[in-house]
Amino acid sequence: MSSTEEKSLPAVPVVRLRVPTEEDAYAWHEVFADPEVMEFHGGRAAELSVYEELTARQRRHDAERGFCLWTLLDEDDAVIGFTGAQPWPHGWGPVGEVEIGWRLARRAWGRGYATAAARVAVDRVRAAGVDGVVAMVDARNERSVAVTRRLGMRLAETFRTPLSEREGYCFRLAL
Repeated sequence: MSSTEEKSLPAVPVVRLRVPTEEDAYAWHEVFADPEVMEFHGGRAAELSVYEELTARQRRHDAERGFCLWTLLDEDDAVIGFTGAQPWPHGWGPVGEVEIGWRLARRAWGRGYATAAARVAVDRVRAAGVDGVVAMVDARNERSVAVTRRLGMRLAETFRTPLSEREGYCFRLAL
């Protein structure tokens, strides 16, 4: 590869993942207040108390399981969302399985953060002894579908969500 070709390749962003802090509940609430970010997650941010409970639950998951939905930081240590894994939290779908996921601030889209962070998360989940993960993705969410493909996940099934009746995809990856 020539030096000209090397310069045209997109740089892999530097990502840092940390166990969510109590303060991250406020950051997640702010980042997820963007209707575009929440388009496939109900259209709007949840109340702050939901993020307080979610970050507390992720701290427990990390302590008990060695993985969680980690807070995702950019090169300037600004919170730009989360990525990681957790036990599937609903009574429908892949009950008993580990779901990998990501949600990023609009300003971080299209820069490779989701894929780079998800790859780190896959490595961490594998190191914790998990032998496979699922990703549950709204069928209209082309950006997340693209991330699953970059991770090497395969489409396992199509489903309809119980409340919204939206079509979704369940992707799987053996670790």
